Amino acid sequence: MALIAAVVAAIFWIIAVPLWLARGVAMQHRPALIAAGIVVLVPAGYALAMLQPRQVLAVLVLVWVADSAAYFVGRKWGRRKLAPSISPGKTWEGAWGGLAAAVAYAIICGTFLLGTVGWAALAVSAALLTAISIVGDLFESAAKRQAGVKDSGTLLPGHGGILDRIDSATAVLPVAALLLAR
Repeated sequence: MALIAAVVAAIFWIIAVPLWLARGVAMQHRPALIAAGIVVLVPAGYALAMLQPRQVLAVLVLVWVADSAAYFVGRKWGRRKLAPSISPGKTWEGAWGGLAAAVAYAIICGTFLLGTVGWAALAVSAALLTAISIVGDLFESAAKRQAGVKDSGTLLPGHGGILDRIDSATAVLPVAALLLAR
């Protein structure tokens, strides 16, 4: 069941969400957004159960590295908006900075763990997971915009709410579980 959930989530994040974002998330999509909540949360929960703790940590650090680098690179050099109607602060330069940092993280970790033999596959996987993390972030932002809220809660003031802390992770974890499944 966990593997099926991860495959469904991968299809959702790689195909369905980018198409949905391209069309625009609108008020008439509310029932689909409610159903999407299940596709977002259940496979991420299964992925947490499928992966070893060190794998979960490695994937979460990858997401955090990409997100932090995207923020700092975007703040410093960001000029071209990535998705201005969904998340006006995100830039293409930030996305490329996040991607570069995530790939560097994967190469460094891969070199220490696997030597120089296996890091290329990790770098490609890191690039894929980073792209999915950006899609997850944009999808959550679009859902919040459709709901007419700026923050998804006040638990973490100034951070956009709890969904902003887990949006990329819930997108990436099931795909990472598929990549790491043996």
